[in-house]
Amino acid sequence: MSNTAAVRVAVGILRHDDGRILLASRPADKPWPYWWELPGGKIEPQEAPMDAVARELREELGIAIDPQHTHHWHTLTHHYPKGTVILELFIIRAWAGRPQPLEGQHLAWTHPAQLEHIGPILPASLPILRWLQLPQYYLISSAYAHPERWLRRLEHTLQTGTYWVQFREPEWQQHAHHDPHAAQALQHCFIQTLKICARYRTRCLVNSVHPRNWWRRAHGVHVRSSDAAALTTLTNKGLYSLHAHFGLSADHFIGISAHNRVELHQAFELHADFAVLGHVLPTPSHPHTPALGWERFATLCQTVALPVYALGGQRPDTLSTALSLGGQGIAGMRQLLLP
Repeated sequence: MSNTAAVRVAVGILRHDDGRILLASRPADKPWPYWWELPGGKIEPQEAPMDAVARELREELGIAIDPQHTHHWHTLTHHYPKGTVILELFIIRAWAGRPQPLEGQHLAWTHPAQLEHIGPILPASLPILRWLQLPQYYLISSAYAHPERWLRRLEHTLQTGTYWVQFREPEWQQHAHHDPHAAQALQHCFIQTLKICARYRTRCLVNSVHPRNWWRRAHGVHVRSSDAAALTTLTNKGLYSLHAHFGLSADHFIGISAHNRVELHQAFELHADFAVLGHVLPTPSHPHTPALGWERFATLCQTVALPVYALGGQRPDTLSTALSLGGQGIAGMRQLLLP
């Protein structure tokens, strides 16, 4: 790795309401020619990142961004063999003008999950494109006592919007270890959950308490904080290192649970796709454990370049608070499900 000073870059993520984003190919006369990336460019000395992204998109694409519909999302550091870049990421939902390739680049509007028709993606853009696929709601199962109720409520909820689901049944799994009937019922509920999710094109991750051969059948794995603590040899090994360790394809997603700063930073260093942090508000499931509170949640979110969901006491009306404090969204069990 080079010892030269890191280069600060302002990145503009132009995003339509349907989820499509704009990608641009790098010109032939620049490093990494013809590789695709999110538009943007170098921040000049003494220039504010917001001013830089506005200038760069005006020069590259001929558009004027709307500051009222532009917000800073994350600051991501990426190490290339010949240097380091610090990316200031901005999500932009409104702009004036039609993007034009003013620097000889090619442009493409695409969904972050549909990159088959795009050429090679610049390495620094890869984790960002994964983050852009995440929803604002992350549902967690609670099916052990009443599996049919869970399946019914899940289907009703998925009809109404965009969600991801985590299948997490630790008590049921413990019972299944010594009861074949419980094991069979648990697996049946898991399969039915996958079928419902598939019907509504919803990603379903399975908690790491469940058998590993289930992880590949789902869209990924959600790793418990205790399991993540055993993965210290994989920290800072790069994107997809967890996938290689677990034998999962790059299409799978990996989330990690965290309850404090140390665990959240470990999720970041393991290159998880996202973390779930809690509990943020008081919850009946942890009556004797103090809640983090929104102020602490916001502080912790600012310490990592990683999407973070708020967990604990979350309801639909707390989503705006989580988003305003830098969270990716909210996670929860019963209160996020429709009857």
